[in-house]
Amino acid sequence: MYVNKVWQNVCMPKTLPVVDISAPVCCSPVAAGPIGDEAALEIALRLKALADPVRVKLVSLLFSSSDGEECSRDLATAVDLAESTVSHHLSQLRRAGLIQSERRGMNVYHRPRRESLLALCAVLDPNCCR
Repeated sequence: MYVNKVWQNVCMPKTLPVVDISAPVCCSPVAAGPIGDEAALEIALRLKALADPVRVKLVSLLFSSSDGEECSRDLATAVDLAESTVSHHLSQLRRAGLIQSERRGMNVYHRPRRESLLALCAVLDPNCCR
């Protein structure tokens, strides 16, 4: 029994608290001084969603899209991954409030939530992007 419990602690990842991060981040800038635990968690969860090269590339593709949105299938082709893998990455970005998705028939179209990304930049450094 004890060995099983130790094995679970070593192999099972710790679950993070559930925080609604679908709205743009809104707290004091990190550069303004020490922030509280809740604000730090909120920012960290958004950054965690971006902490993958494929996700960064997907966000970049969405921002550079001439239509302002892209279909899952086209994104999968662009990053040379299976559509199911890209769907997983997009769901992480959607949960973090960084993109919006809309189903149209058999396709799902995605677009960046510019206000969320700009708010995240402003929280990290209020002088950024000015």
